[in-house]
Amino acid sequence: MENNTDLSDVAQVLWDNDVNRLQPGIDYKIDLQDRAGQILTNADVTDGAGLPLFLFVNEEFFKKKTFSAFISLLDNYESDTRQPEIITPEEEREIHTFLDAVMETPVLQIAHRYLVEKGRAKVNKEQFKQQLYDIWFSLYARKGGSSQPDSSGFEHVFVGETRGGRTVIGFHNWIQFYLQEKLGHVDYRGYTMEKNHLKPDENKHLITLQFSWKKGVKPRGSCFMGVSPEFEFALYTITFLSSSGRHQKLRFSQYEVEIVCHSNKYKNIETTYPILLQYLAVTSWR
Repeated sequence: MENNTDLSDVAQVLWDNDVNRLQPGIDYKIDLQDRAGQILTNADVTDGAGLPLFLFVNEEFFKKKTFSAFISLLDNYESDTRQPEIITPEEEREIHTFLDAVMETPVLQIAHRYLVEKGRAKVNKEQFKQQLYDIWFSLYARKGGSSQPDSSGFEHVFVGETRGGRTVIGFHNWIQFYLQEKLGHVDYRGYTMEKNHLKPDENKHLITLQFSWKKGVKPRGSCFMGVSPEFEFALYTITFLSSSGRHQKLRFSQYEVEIVCHSNKYKNIETTYPILLQYLAVTSWR
């Protein structure tokens, strides 16, 4: 898998313009503790972390428009894929509030221009907003779930779902993790390592971890840390709309990452998440 130079370049521009990103060790602090153990059964999991992952988060950031709009969406979904989703009029308004908020940010405006240049998005902003709604928020029946619409790309990636009451699927967002851990719904089990055997660094913005949530277990999940909702939304949207393949290798800031991105037969986002491949040598970064 070769580095996608074009997507890497625009990812770097997004990164440089993510003005709402939190600083590790300053705006938030995590405690990785030990490596997670092997999962035998849900009841037999070696816990590599006796303490929570998050030691501190400056929640003043959550008052920012995009963070606030994002957080309002997190309680709108049934996590069990056996339960069909019903979007109320209020929840529909919250979706549009979020889309309006992120579209005002530099990173979504950059993403929009890039996608227009590539012929992947409409110039008209309202049409682009509808495109974002369709790929992220349109409901569909997830394989192995209900026969009725029970999932969406946004729910899967940013909120998380459970399958069969035993397995956590999706759930690749640090804000949701922090808020659920604060409520006592998430039990952090320790960090995990990819095939490169690279241990995560708590002072960087990408980790892979194991945790339990709502009686289910996520054996291995990766996510960006401290980034704004608009950064992830923009990066994943660009990867989804401009990529012909399911896996794209990008290099930006201090990271080489693989962005996994799958669609379903309805052309919605089914899942997308980052995998850390290596840390890059840089002299400075934001």
